[in-house]
Amino acid sequence: MKQKLLIVDDEPGIVDMLKSYFSPDYEVLGAYSGKEALSLAARLPDLILLDINMPEMDGLGVCRKIREYVACPILFLTARVESSDQIAGFHAGADDYIVKPFDPEELRARIEAHLRRERRRQSSRMVRFFGELTVDYGARVVSVAGEELSFSRREFDIIELLSLHAGQVFDRERIYERIWGPDGEGNSDTIMEHVRKIRLRLAKYTKEQYIETVWGCGYKWNG
Repeated sequence: MKQKLLIVDDEPGIVDMLKSYFSPDYEVLGAYSGKEALSLAARLPDLILLDINMPEMDGLGVCRKIREYVACPILFLTARVESSDQIAGFHAGADDYIVKPFDPEELRARIEAHLRRERRRQSSRMVRFFGELTVDYGARVVSVAGEELSFSRREFDIIELLSLHAGQVFDRERIYERIWGPDGEGNSDTIMEHVRKIRLRLAKYTKEQYIETVWGCGYKWNG
């Protein structure tokens, strides 16, 4: 299931551009006013991009109201660069600032960084069971029938990403970008080697094929 972004700006061109840019990878909701943003926030997005300078109800007012029932990261889109404005935004409940005009690739990198941080926060309390296999995300431990398996940090990161989105297909480029970040010095070919090692390790303890290759597309977790 795709993660959900809510984009709020009174300039339709910005909302439509960002919806088009992010739609291949996310479910994107667009709002053109503060009132509409409050309504769509009830759909519990995973992250909100919120313009400050809007008529009737500005972004600061929207953020304060949203924070009463939404815990996801909120990133302000703004032309304001004064430190006093930024402090006011953080006091209202924002997590970050994106100054207009912005580079879409930088915006994507920031969004993914916040979503990774949020996943880590949520996964610190999570344990999931896949048949005889258990993944303890907080302890970063994988076990089969009570036997703990040893994985490298990157190998566990791959297991975590795929297993938290069981059934969703990730291509190698997306896995690499999610785990190594946009500034990673290697390339997506390393994903094949990491997946091979994960499978070999699992095969010693179980016959189940938890990581499936979707030919021409990538990998998905069966669970």
